[in-house]
Amino acid sequence: MTSAGAHPVPTPFVEADLGVYLCLADTGLRLFSVFDDLTYDRADSDMLSPAMRTHAIDQLAGLGFRQKTGSILENRVEDLRCLIPKATTLGASPFDITRYTRRRPQDFYLLTPTQTACQMIDHYPTHEAVERVRALIQHQPINLLRLADYLERKPTHKAFLGAVGHLKYAQRMAISAEPLRRRRPLG
Repeated sequence: MTSAGAHPVPTPFVEADLGVYLCLADTGLRLFSVFDDLTYDRADSDMLSPAMRTHAIDQLAGLGFRQKTGSILENRVEDLRCLIPKATTLGASPFDITRYTRRRPQDFYLLTPTQTACQMIDHYPTHEAVERVRALIQHQPINLLRLADYLERKPTHKAFLGAVGHLKYAQRMAISAEPLRRRRPLG
């Protein structure tokens, strides 16, 4: 399990109202998550759309982040960066999104909800990962079928696969109820 340790997340970040499409999904893993739609097809590519990027950049400006490059947002006052990892190949596993994007311990990643869930699965014990993913899908639906397709033969991934059916039901209930039911795509 990873924790924030010597680099606690600044209180204004934890308490910030980032709107309905963006959230600080995990303070220990330092993950911001932005979503675009309520439903997914297994074949949907899992990447930040231009509308998702623009929305996140606009919302994170309220926390002092300014775009330094196409994939780096910087908060000079807090000495923090928010990194937008690039997929290395089309159709790459959402579990690999952060593999080639190195960050300092105090920095954040900006991911899709599915990529965020994958990070939780890889960094927390199975029971805790299931609970964290369940909490995430109450605010941001994820592509559970795509996630399940990319689970590996690792013991933690095999154990998580058993929860996918329950999570599909929990997500179906979440998107049919308020506040998700009336959300529209960003694009």
